[in-house]
Amino acid sequence: MGISYGEYRNLVEKTDFNADCPVKRLIDTFSGKWHIRIIFELTKVDSIRFGELKKRIGNITNTMLANTLKDLEQQGIILRKQFNEIPPHVEYSLSDGGKELYPIFYEMAIWSSRYL
Repeated sequence: MGISYGEYRNLVEKTDFNADCPVKRLIDTFSGKWHIRIIFELTKVDSIRFGELKKRIGNITNTMLANTLKDLEQQGIILRKQFNEIPPHVEYSLSDGGKELYPIFYEMAIWSSRYL
């Protein structure tokens, strides 16, 4: 990634692990059981319907998927687009802010390949 350890330390060393801490905000945002998995699946596609996303994830209830999608939408990470056609359907995709997570997932994959 494009940041050095020193730059990271400068960003976080003067911040306690509280509401102002950028790392805490990220952890809180992704602390739900399914948040990261849903975002990861959305990084693989331009957009996806609810049922297809549920199939890809597997062991998740409709209620939990709907609630998690709603939460991620409220946080501005994903977009929900409703199509008023016959039959009506909804598609989900990453917002521009959500797409900025691509390099983070890439770095996580590289790190995991090296160390896990």
